[in-house]
Amino acid sequence: MDFLDPVLAGFEVVFTPANLLYVLAGVVIGMVIGVLPGLGPVATIALLLPITYEIPAESAIIMLAGIYYGAMYGGTITSVLLRLPGEAATVITTIDGYQMARQGRAGSALGIAAIGSFIGGTVSIVGLTLVAPLLARFSLGFGPPENAVLAAMGILLVATLGTVSTAKSLVAAGLGLLLAAAGPDPLFASLRFTFGNINLADGVDFVALAMGLFGLGEILYLLEHRARNRLPKPRVSNAWPSRQDWRQSRGAIGRGSVVGFFIGLLPGGGGVLSSMAAYALEKRRSRTPERFGRGAIEGVAGPETANNAAATSSFIPLLTLGIPTNPVMALIFGALLLQGIPPGPRLIDENPEVFWGVVDSMYVGNVFLLILSVPLVGVFVRLVSVRDSILAPIVVTVTMLGVYTVNNSTFDMLLVIFFGVVGYLMKKTGFEPGPLVLAFVLGSLLETAFRQSMRIFDGDPTGFLTRPISGTLFAVGVLVLLVPVGVRLLRRRRPATGKPARDTATAEPARDTATAEPARDTATEDVLAPEQRTPAEDNGATDGRSP
Repeated sequence: MDFLDPVLAGFEVVFTPANLLYVLAGVVIGMVIGVLPGLGPVATIALLLPITYEIPAESAIIMLAGIYYGAMYGGTITSVLLRLPGEAATVITTIDGYQMARQGRAGSALGIAAIGSFIGGTVSIVGLTLVAPLLARFSLGFGPPENAVLAAMGILLVATLGTVSTAKSLVAAGLGLLLAAAGPDPLFASLRFTFGNINLADGVDFVALAMGLFGLGEILYLLEHRARNRLPKPRVSNAWPSRQDWRQSRGAIGRGSVVGFFIGLLPGGGGVLSSMAAYALEKRRSRTPERFGRGAIEGVAGPETANNAAATSSFIPLLTLGIPTNPVMALIFGALLLQGIPPGPRLIDENPEVFWGVVDSMYVGNVFLLILSVPLVGVFVRLVSVRDSILAPIVVTVTMLGVYTVNNSTFDMLLVIFFGVVGYLMKKTGFEPGPLVLAFVLGSLLETAFRQSMRIFDGDPTGFLTRPISGTLFAVGVLVLLVPVGVRLLRRRRPATGKPARDTATAEPARDTATAEPARDTATEDVLAPEQRTPAEDNGATDGRSP
C-alpha cells in the first residue's frame, strides 16, 4: 500500500478538471502537429515554452508530455493515407502503411496503429511506474563524479548513436557546449564569451535558443521545400482491423512494446530509432520477408507500437537522473527549470505532484488517443491542405511574441532570428540541431560537476574510475561506444570471408528484378530502401498487385 499511495495521489492531481483539460489539449495539439509535415513535437514544445510560465508546473509538463506522445500517432495518419510522414518517427510507417491504403486497407492500418500505440504506450507507462522510483532511490547516492560521467555519456551517446553522421553530431554537440559556456563561470561567477554585451551576462537564453533552432529554423527550411508530392487521398472505409489482421500483428505489437521501452531509455533513443529497430526486427524474423514493402500489417504495427513506447520510457532518465535522452526531453528539462524544479533523483520526494501527476496523466492521455484517433481522421487529413504561406507567418508571429514575453527583451528576439538562421543552415547542410540543444542543456551540469569532482580528487582524473558507481558508468559508456565500431568492422570483413551478407534463413532467390533485394546486412538500409523509390517506380515495383 505504501507504493500505491503516491500513485493514487497522482491520479488525484490528474483528475482535477483543469489538468484533465490540459491532458486533452496536449493530446489534440500533438495529433494536429503530427499531421502537419514540417512541424513536429520539438518545434511545437519550443513555441509553447513561454506559456508554461503562466500555469502550474504539473499542468505544464502534463500538457507538454501529451503533445509528445500525441504527435507519435498524428504522423501516422498522413503516412498511411498520403505517404507524407507528419513526424520523423512515422517515416517507417509509410513503407507498408501506404501500400495497405492503396489496397483498400487504410482503415485496418490506422486501426492497428491506434491499438498498437495504446498498448505500447500503456506497457511503457507501467514500466515507468515500476522502474522510475527504484532508479530514483538508486541515484540518490550520486555525487559530482557520477553526475559528470552521466552528462558526458549523454552527450557522447547522442552524438554517436544519432540519425546523422557521427562527425556532424559531434560538431553540433561541441557548438552546444561552447554556447553553454557563455555567461558567468559556475564556480567564480566571472563572465566568459560575452564580448562585452551586458545582455549575455546571464548566458544564452534557453527559450530563445530552442525557439530559434526548432521554431524559426524549421519554418525557413519548410518554406524552401514547400513543394510536396500530392497524391490521391485513399478513402477510409472501416477503421477497425479484422481478426486476421489482429492475429498477424499481435506478436509485432508485443515485440514493439519491449523494443520501444528499452530504446527509449538510451541517450539518442526515441521514436525514430525505435521504429526503425522494430521494423527491422519484424522483417528479419518473418518467414515471408518479401511481403514487407508491399502492405505487411506487421510493418505498421511494430513501428507504431515501438515509437509510442519509446516516447513514454524516455521520461525515466529525465525524471530520475535529470538526463534528457532526446531533443524533446531537453525541452521538457528546460520547462522544468523555468518552473524552478530541477529534474533528478529528488524530484519524486520534493515534487511528488509533478512526478506522479505526469506519470498518471499518460494513462489518461493514451485512453484519449485511442478514443479520438478514429473519429477525427477526416479532420486531421484536411489539415494537410493548409498552405505553408498561411501557416508560416502564424508560427513566426507566435514565436517572436512568445520569446519577447519571457523577459520583455528585444535582444532575445534578435537571438531567435540568429538561431533561426543557424538552424536553417544546419538542416540544409545535414546537421541535426538535436545534439546541439542536448549538449547546451547538459553543458552547465557537466562543467559544474566535473570541476567539483576535480577538487574532490585533488586534480587526479583517475578518481572517476576508483568510485564504484562512476567507474561502472564509465565502463558501460565505453562499451556502448565501442560496440557499434566492432559491428562495423565485422560487416566490412564479412564479404572478404565469403559469408552471405543476409541471413540464409530468410534469403530467397530473386524471382524478378522487382522483388530482388540487395545482399546487405544493414538494418537501416533495408528499412529505408522502399522510401528511396519515386511513386512511379513504386507502382512498377508492386507489379500490379495493389490497385
